[in-house]
Amino acid sequence: MPSNDSATGKFITVEGGEGAGKTSNLAFIREFLEGQGLEVVFTREPGGTALGEELRELLLGHEHDGMSSDAELLLMFAARAEHVAAVIKPALARGAWVLCDRFTDATYAYQGGGRGLDRRRIADLEQWVQGDLRPDLTLLLDLPVAQGLERAGRRSEPDRFEREQMGFFERVRAAYLGLAREHPERMRVVDASLALARVQSQLAEQLAAFCAEVET
Repeated sequence: MPSNDSATGKFITVEGGEGAGKTSNLAFIREFLEGQGLEVVFTREPGGTALGEELRELLLGHEHDGMSSDAELLLMFAARAEHVAAVIKPALARGAWVLCDRFTDATYAYQGGGRGLDRRRIADLEQWVQGDLRPDLTLLLDLPVAQGLERAGRRSEPDRFEREQMGFFERVRAAYLGLAREHPERMRVVDASLALARVQSQLAEQLAAFCAEVET
């Protein structure tokens, strides 16, 4: 069920593994929502604030390739705490719709699934940092790992996560799909293996249905 009161804005997150096409599709989602006359605050994780962007550099860069999984998890939530307090909650409170490139589902997928950290520890941090805040809608761009990595390989130099082995990304994908099964009321799986036009057709359908639900 949507977690935010109807008097506030709505919180939409977009998730997916490497090569899922988040950049192109986030632009499409933003344009769709703005076309509905909505104020859209676009942001990302890790990042979204000055502090968060500095932490992003630490997390994705190669200066700390040997970073422990616990340190990685805590840095993710440090960035998220600032993001929630400084950007997400204020935007929702004034009635804006927040569109976020990744959120806590990514932590369950990458640190929980990929790194094998205990989900209960992630859940404790989630509750501490976010309280009752959860996305109202999460669009999961899903595709086979090999296809995603082949797409990602055409882009820029891989970041610290993108250098992981195939098994890591298989665990990430399995964790994402597990979350979608656990939370069908908010997580919608989109087949991102298709051509871009067909992916965006799925997104438009999901967004139209969600907007209709909000209006009722």
